[in-house]
Amino acid sequence: MAVFTPSLRFSVFAILMVAGIMIFSNHQVSAKKTPCQDSVRSLVSKCSTYVLKSSGPELIKPSTECCGVVKTVDVPCVCNLVTKEIEEVIDMAKVVYVAGYCGTKLAPGTKCGSYRVPDA
Repeated sequence: MAVFTPSLRFSVFAILMVAGIMIFSNHQVSAKKTPCQDSVRSLVSKCSTYVLKSSGPELIKPSTECCGVVKTVDVPCVCNLVTKEIEEVIDMAKVVYVAGYCGTKLAPGTKCGSYRVPDA
């Protein structure tokens, strides 16, 4: 039987909450399936550990699996799905770091939700 520490339970809860928010916000944006809906699910599955505010302020190098997903994402499409609720859970500066680390640099001034990528 697995032992769930309070911090592990919170992490699992946070990941599920992010997934729910992203899926819910996706339905709010459009009744039709957006082209990047599957990308969002993959990002949540493989990358949420590296971008959650609850994981602390430090930047963590993303996994190979996370980078594999990041390299296939339509960034403008995913950024259009970012809501204030998502930004309460996701550290957008960490998102920019993960994207850049994985080789998908976001240009200064790019807007993702209400977050604007700062100048270098």
